Amino acid sequence: MSSCSTTDLVHERDRLRASYLDLMCDSLVGMLNQDAPLAACDLPAYAADYRTRGWDWPSNAPSMIGRLRMANVRSECERLLAEKVPGDFIETGVWRGGACIMMRAVLHAYAVTDRRVIAADTFAGLPPPSSDIPPDKESYLHTIPEFAVSLNEVKSAFSRYGLLDGQVVFVEGLLKETLPTLPVDMLAMLRLDADMYESTMDGLTHLYPKVSRRGSIIVDDYFLFEAHRRAVDEYRASHEIHDEIVQIDDFGGYWIKS
Repeated sequence: MSSCSTTDLVHERDRLRASYLDLMCDSLVGMLNQDAPLAACDLPAYAADYRTRGWDWPSNAPSMIGRLRMANVRSECERLLAEKVPGDFIETGVWRGGACIMMRAVLHAYAVTDRRVIAADTFAGLPPPSSDIPPDKESYLHTIPEFAVSLNEVKSAFSRYGLLDGQVVFVEGLLKETLPTLPVDMLAMLRLDADMYESTMDGLTHLYPKVSRRGSIIVDDYFLFEAHRRAVDEYRASHEIHDEIVQIDDFGGYWIKS
């Protein structure tokens, strides 16, 4: 008989899975190789505390959200699988695709084949603020060239991690145009990272009703951008949503749909 018990095999499987996802987390935010910050950050060099908290933008890594918010994506994906909360995972506003790559990595690690990861973005940077949306009037985010990442670049990032397949769906265009007809019935995770009032409200209006009970709603910059936060607060108030918003780090927050 084998000297390895079933319990030992399960523990080894869990250890390998955790190790893979730990490495994915550190690689996606640029901590594994100490990826230097973009020149636009005007910082002298890589700093672990900055990268942990998402205070800078990595030169090459796929995500700027930092280790704490990336760990939140992972842990919430794992919780949703453990609790069998039905639905796909989606992010609105994906930059280089890092958070979506983590979602797909979790599905891969747990051998889940019946859920999709949906990446929705203009893939051309943030749009200029709409003239009839006062909370966005002062937004300058559309002027930052580093925010413009093409669809091919995002697909290439998925491919480098071996995670570009049929379980990843890319939705290209303005959220106000693509989300109303998005072919999805149920969502387990809704991650909002489009920063502005209009795009955040578009995500909530068209996707929040599809989030399953016990689903996760992550608001990447809730504690950073006033317009982003205002859209969330107004939507929650108008729909009498009282679930606690849990702070992840200096910028991000999330709640679990009751």
